[in-house]
Amino acid sequence: MGMSRSGKENLYQRALRIIMEAGEEGILQSELWKLLGVTSREGSRIAIRLERRGLIERRKELYKGRWTYRLFPRIRKISVESIIGCPCLDCPDAYRCSPGGVRDPVTCEELTNWVLRTAPLRPLAEKAGGE
Repeated sequence: MGMSRSGKENLYQRALRIIMEAGEEGILQSELWKLLGVTSREGSRIAIRLERRGLIERRKELYKGRWTYRLFPRIRKISVESIIGCPCLDCPDAYRCSPGGVRDPVTCEELTNWVLRTAPLRPLAEKAGGE
């Protein structure tokens, strides 16, 4: 007797929440299985499916002499605070805004200035270096 579709979906949501809470440090795939209370096989399936959907990243890692995966979120929780002051929220032309449209977010001076004012500053070397 298998798990219901809604039960399985709930498992994926729980897995994603756990991985998101782990943040930049990530979480070992085996730790995720324990927290979800599933077998290693089921845990692997969940992680692979989340990766295929582009929601997480799996990185191979040697842990205590064995190869495993560390799971990292590819999406982050956002808060309302992150968009406070965005000029798009009260722009009279928002309904006509699209790339190449009457209003274009790529060339919008108000949006560019707001992003430059609110974006966290990162050293140029970090931007250029990448991974």
